[in-house]
Amino acid sequence: MSDALLAPAEAPVHLSLTKAELLDDYRLGWESRHASLAGRREVFMGKAKFGIFGDGKELPQLAMARAFQNGDFRSGYYRDQTFMVAIGELTWQQYFAQLYANPDPEADPSTAGRAMNGHFGTRLLDDDGKFKPQTSTKNSSADISPTGGQMPRLVGLAYASKLYRQNPELHQFTDFSVNGNEVAFGTIGNASTSEGVFFEAINAAGVLQVPMLMSVWDDHYGISVPAEYQTTKQSISAILAGFQREGEGQEGFEIFVVRGWDYPSLVDTYQRATAVCRAQHVPVLIHVTEVTQPQGHSTSGSHERYKPKARLSWEEQHDCLTKFRDYLLTEGLASEDELAQIEKTAAATIKQARTTAWSAFFDPIQQEREEALEVLTKMVAEAGEESGLAELVNGLKTNVTPIRADIVRTLRKALRLVRGARPSAGRRAAQRLLEQCEAENADRYNSYLFSQSDEAIGNIEEVPVQFAPDAPLVDGREVLQACFTANFERDPRIFAIGEDVGHIGDVNQAFAGLQEKFGALRVTDTGIRECTIVGQGIGAALRGLRPITEIQYLDYLLYAIQILSDDVACLQYRTKGGQKAPLIVRTRGHRLEGIWHSGSPIQMILGAIRGMHLCVPRDMTQAAGFYNTLLRSDEPAIVIECLNGYRLKEKLPANIGEFTLPLGRPEVLRQGEDLTIVTYGSMCRIVLDAAKQLAEVGISAEVIDVQTLLPFDTDQLIADSLRKTGRVIFADEDVPGGATAYMMQQVLDGQQAYQLLDSAPRCIAAQAHRPPYGSDGDYFSKPNAEDVFDAAYELLRETDPAKFPAIY
Repeated sequence: MSDALLAPAEAPVHLSLTKAELLDDYRLGWESRHASLAGRREVFMGKAKFGIFGDGKELPQLAMARAFQNGDFRSGYYRDQTFMVAIGELTWQQYFAQLYANPDPEADPSTAGRAMNGHFGTRLLDDDGKFKPQTSTKNSSADISPTGGQMPRLVGLAYASKLYRQNPELHQFTDFSVNGNEVAFGTIGNASTSEGVFFEAINAAGVLQVPMLMSVWDDHYGISVPAEYQTTKQSISAILAGFQREGEGQEGFEIFVVRGWDYPSLVDTYQRATAVCRAQHVPVLIHVTEVTQPQGHSTSGSHERYKPKARLSWEEQHDCLTKFRDYLLTEGLASEDELAQIEKTAAATIKQARTTAWSAFFDPIQQEREEALEVLTKMVAEAGEESGLAELVNGLKTNVTPIRADIVRTLRKALRLVRGARPSAGRRAAQRLLEQCEAENADRYNSYLFSQSDEAIGNIEEVPVQFAPDAPLVDGREVLQACFTANFERDPRIFAIGEDVGHIGDVNQAFAGLQEKFGALRVTDTGIRECTIVGQGIGAALRGLRPITEIQYLDYLLYAIQILSDDVACLQYRTKGGQKAPLIVRTRGHRLEGIWHSGSPIQMILGAIRGMHLCVPRDMTQAAGFYNTLLRSDEPAIVIECLNGYRLKEKLPANIGEFTLPLGRPEVLRQGEDLTIVTYGSMCRIVLDAAKQLAEVGISAEVIDVQTLLPFDTDQLIADSLRKTGRVIFADEDVPGGATAYMMQQVLDGQQAYQLLDSAPRCIAAQAHRPPYGSDGDYFSKPNAEDVFDAAYELLRETDPAKFPAIY
């Protein structure tokens, strides 16, 4: 135990709070403590699956709540229950509803039962999926479990305030900001400050000078691992001391250290820290030390297993609520009887909230079980006791705490038992009830992976591209440059950030001249920090802006893939349509040369970002069409431009900023009769070259560019092609078993096109290793025209070996 931990408390700060305000905080603190204790019991009783609670952090969260104003945002972690109740954005009944996983968004507005307890967020969208005004409410972005994962988004929430303050074109959007006065409050545990993303975010906020107020709840442990294994000097504020600004007007952070049980100092610190953060846009770190965690990390185990007796004794003596009680008594602000009554009332309040929440969760399930039992009992009467149905039904009837899965499972097994029997009224009723249950549960547990608003991708009006008769041939980069220019002129909310995006106009010049035209606030260079570049976009998109965040090369997306997967991709889903972040990630990849500049790790991306769209255009005109569509939609996406296409010549569309390209619709690039080749991106040129060579030997290949992988061929156009050709090759530059396998599954399984084939399907992919540097490395590592030719030739040779004799 460090000396600092045992240091005596400083002299109390004078507070201007009234007695009523002080006792209200005391009440909330004890309600939160009783909620934590009750939550743990509910898990051990089997009424909840897991519990993680905010006990020991009550006082600093109450102090933070007193500094939190309308328009402010929180990006925190799973111990902030006291704060959420204190700002009026969580009730204790909602708290328990989340613990029980109630799928009703009215019961659990944060996640509709989709995230475990302690994952908070406010509903930023109305029933139509449109943003509600944010400046008249207290706001919280939706929590995620991965430790440190709240940090990238926090940078973006604060960055939005900077844009709203400094860009006059944004002053009209008063529902989202009042002159950029909003503070983004972050919270994190001391152990999670060891994550690299924490340091990246702190550095980014210091460089950007944004109103980000970061609170570190320091209870000396990370689960069972003490601070000496977590943090240099065992103090995050000590090792970040170099971030402290040297004076007013200088860049850097303001850093405060305050004890987590010292209520007057906590309130004073948060008031002073928030004032400078809000007015001056100076990032702030508040290191809240000497915090306790009375029940340990979670319901997975007890902290008595790893904390020494001296630490446990110290925590008992320095429990923040005990210290708050002592302060109120010592200062003559309340009597023993008053405080005892508050504690007793708080316990009763939590008991009532818990009971009501359990009834709201369990009563509908019981009613659904009764409906199922009524139908199943009819089936027993029709089939007879010997059918086995009676035992099945009795199992459901005697289940003390059934869940919806038990109901559906029983209905499915019951219908299985009477398969082949004469249709009856009971059987038909069971079938109808099963279909109803599955539809209702699909909404409860599977809906809102994507937007369901009128701004969803599928609702964006398609505007065909138009070319003037004398349309100039320009470099592909100039097509994108014109597209971005038109969109920036159309919508002042659009901005672009990334490495080399600003001054030089990105490494491939698609933003060339745009910073000079629109200013550095809208076309902005960043440091080399891919994760927080994306995080800046997520937070800004949550606040109504339209960010384009650039990852310079597709290979570097790995730095950001975790936050894309855990945060933005599942945002609509984990809030059941309560929040959205229409982020566009612009990057480039596929063909080129070298282990780290020729990437096509599509399998990884497909597996990680469900909930985002994935556009893989073959040229810059197609990319421009996707950008035009996405910038009118409210859904997030990744656009992968072809790295070797920026200087290839393309016609410049006449309606460059207006034409839209629908997602999920493949394009037939070449008509054919003998086989279908499905591909995308830079492989389109290679496959077209191979198709030309195949035609020279009498093979007619149909070439299809899928254009987007998420969504994939929503109109089943590829299956239509297979009805004609009966043969298919899937080709790309990913690893074997990667995106080619995905495309094959989508077509043969998803479209049931296996029955249309006359030959086994083929996949052509790159080698399993990354391509070495040089043109030979590219040729021998990634599919080439000769590979495609040979694979297609062999397919036709199987059918007619006389016409297509062996080549090798």
